[in-house]
Amino acid sequence: MKNKYKSYWRKSGLKGKWGEIYLNHLDEFKPKNFLEIGVFCGVTARNTCEYLNEIHGNTFSYIGIDLFGGKKEAVSDEIEPTFLEKQNFSNPLKKIYYNYIVKENLNSLESNQKFLKKFKNNIKLIAGDTNIVLKSIDLNHIDYVFLDGGHSYQTVINDLEILFRNLKGKNKVVLCDDYGKASFIKEVKNAIDDFSEKNNIQIKIISNRFAELIF
Repeated sequence: MKNKYKSYWRKSGLKGKWGEIYLNHLDEFKPKNFLEIGVFCGVTARNTCEYLNEIHGNTFSYIGIDLFGGKKEAVSDEIEPTFLEKQNFSNPLKKIYYNYIVKENLNSLESNQKFLKKFKNNIKLIAGDTNIVLKSIDLNHIDYVFLDGGHSYQTVINDLEILFRNLKGKNKVVLCDDYGKASFIKEVKNAIDDFSEKNNIQIKIISNRFAELIF
């Protein structure tokens, strides 16, 4: 494939080879209507939209859900990235640029809208807690979900159950991050395991990090 995962000099959860592995998985299924739960700073969203635009032109759709700096509403024990508190970067130049020069919160809705404005006619960004907002979104047309939002057991279970009930048709792909040993979060793995056992869904581990579920 032509597209390579780019960092765009922002913060991303898919560093190094992981972005390439993610895009390769996307290329395997070539979805047209995409849902991302956990937009963070928009880097995966931008790479996804660039890819979808390349294979589908202007006919693709992307929905992204995140708190975008807002307060979680339903789960008190949510696990949040430490980056969101003080926007610390390993690169000191990024810290100076974003925190003191442009004074931009990369996880804010405004920052993500600006970063993704190239695809403004194809995307919809929703600010909110998925425990509250996900069930009100029309998911009929969605054929691929990247799940990397709230990391508490309850949130992951709730997200998966809502997706399972509302994704219509066959072969709907849900790719979950932080399942395997390469990026392991216990609560996430336990939730995926329990959901899959309950609903008799097979888990395919991708590169010892992601869990692929097909409904």
